[in-house]
Amino acid sequence: MATPPLRETVDLSGHPDLVVIYLGMRVGSPRGVMKLMRTGMEIDRAVAAGPPGLLLHERLLFSVRHVGMRQYWHDFESLEAWTRTLPHKGWWGEFLKDRGGTGFWHETYSLRGGIEAVYVDMPPLGLGRFAPRHPARGSMFSARRRLARAGEVPEPVVAETDLPVV
Repeated sequence: MATPPLRETVDLSGHPDLVVIYLGMRVGSPRGVMKLMRTGMEIDRAVAAGPPGLLLHERLLFSVRHVGMRQYWHDFESLEAWTRTLPHKGWWGEFLKDRGGTGFWHETYSLRGGIEAVYVDMPPLGLGRFAPRHPARGSMFSARRRLARAGEVPEPVVAETDLPVV
């Protein structure tokens, strides 16, 4: 007789503000291989340092030239605060100035409500395959605004006015 499946679920009542973020980087040119490897090593070091609020970090492989990660954060405020510190602040600033032959994306899902995403030099994927894509400008320049979260929007890592107009 077959063993019955062990069917389980999770109790998230201890994590009412849980935020899950999927991130990915896709190599678009030979130069992107080095950028991807360098960024991956830097992320590994940053995660090993244990940023406040990060509950879990997992690596994902989407294809041979498209890798990513999934992170679980205690709350949006912890995630947002970490994005404004080094090394994250440095990566994002450098990336927006020189993508190094790669594209990047993230999608954020909040247990408290709200979903947001941003895609930089990426073909349609995830939410962007079925929902209309718009320039991440103005009110869409901030994850806090895309999630419709109350509170003061922190200064961006890179000022919107410093980016070229597409």
